[in-house]
Amino acid sequence: MKKHVVVIGAGVIGLSTAYALIKAGHAVTLLESESDVGIQTSFANGGQLSYRYVSPLADAGVPLQGLSWMGKNDSPLNLKIQFSLQQWAWLAQFTLACNRKTNKINGAHQLRLSLLSQEIMNTWRTNGDIGDFAWEKSGKLIIHRDKKSFNKACETVDHQFQQILNADEISTLEPSLKNIQSQLVGAIYAPDDESADCYLFCKNLLQYLSTQTDFKLCLQHSVISFIKQQKRITGVVTNQGNISADDVIVCAGNGSRQLLQPLGIHIPMLGLKGYSLSIPYPEQPHVVPKVNVTDYGNKIVYAKLNQQLRVAAMVDIGYDKFGLRNNRIVALKNIIKKTFPRLESIDDAETWCGLRPSTPKGPPMLGKTEYNNLWLNIGHGSLGFTLAAGSAVILSQLVTGQHSPISLTGLTR
Repeated sequence: MKKHVVVIGAGVIGLSTAYALIKAGHAVTLLESESDVGIQTSFANGGQLSYRYVSPLADAGVPLQGLSWMGKNDSPLNLKIQFSLQQWAWLAQFTLACNRKTNKINGAHQLRLSLLSQEIMNTWRTNGDIGDFAWEKSGKLIIHRDKKSFNKACETVDHQFQQILNADEISTLEPSLKNIQSQLVGAIYAPDDESADCYLFCKNLLQYLSTQTDFKLCLQHSVISFIKQQKRITGVVTNQGNISADDVIVCAGNGSRQLLQPLGIHIPMLGLKGYSLSIPYPEQPHVVPKVNVTDYGNKIVYAKLNQQLRVAAMVDIGYDKFGLRNNRIVALKNIIKKTFPRLESIDDAETWCGLRPSTPKGPPMLGKTEYNNLWLNIGHGSLGFTLAAGSAVILSQLVTGQHSPISLTGLTR
């Protein structure tokens, strides 16, 4: 049965959801509070489609590391304690999840979703609907400078899809890392992982959707409240009028918590700030990586996106109102210069920061709420681009009463 579905939020999650619904034969109204699509968290993210490496941030030792990193500009994580029940509740749940057993369980839930997402994305990418978005099967190399972290990573390697490399093999695969070879103890390599430009993907999804008669985009439409009838949502109230709906899917990222709270739906989610640099890709060979690289110790990712190098890094908790912190950008540039000393254009990089909508345990929240026709597709953290396609197809099937293509254990509220 054809439905009219209102999707709230036009980042990569909302646009992917709208696309999946249109392909399933529904009518979609996509609401976005900003003046364009994909200009918040999706705009300049890390660019890695990291299907095989989806380990949650919450892991053994992270709280102690976080405390030791407080106040250090170049640390992977900065924490600023606020007088906020929301932050304290999130940190309490996060701390409880910071053990090896819970990390493995939640990592398995995310991996199940990410592999579905890779399958769906490959279909979308090749069906002729979506234009070029700098996609490349570039592989992913996770380099380790610490023996303990490397040994732990080796314990979970899937040898069918991943390889364990020593320092010499790392430099052979990616010559740009020769400068720091003496600092490396090993790496995990996933040759089938991918990279792409998330914002370009968003714009190309919109270009296709705009050709469909059953699709409508409403920019600068902020949702004020929901129109309720018992346990159903019959429409949404926006700053530009009311919109009726058969179903509503919330894909509003960091805005989802405030949006849902008046309905009595309380979401444990926090915006974790991350930073990125976009640098012209050098013409000389072996200056920077062609393979996606994750510097595990520094929590920095590098991805080639057409003619630019995207570098993304850092987690700031409690700094959501501080904008782009220049001390963090300076520290990031200094690490890059030490890692790739031949890269000359770092100081001219385009800088950006965004808030990753993150759950304490890591996995996103998908599926139905207490209201029969109100659905969630939120909380993807740093893996929004990676998990978008799979999450979208799951929601499009649930809305029409079908079963999810994968188990949703660990992926719901």
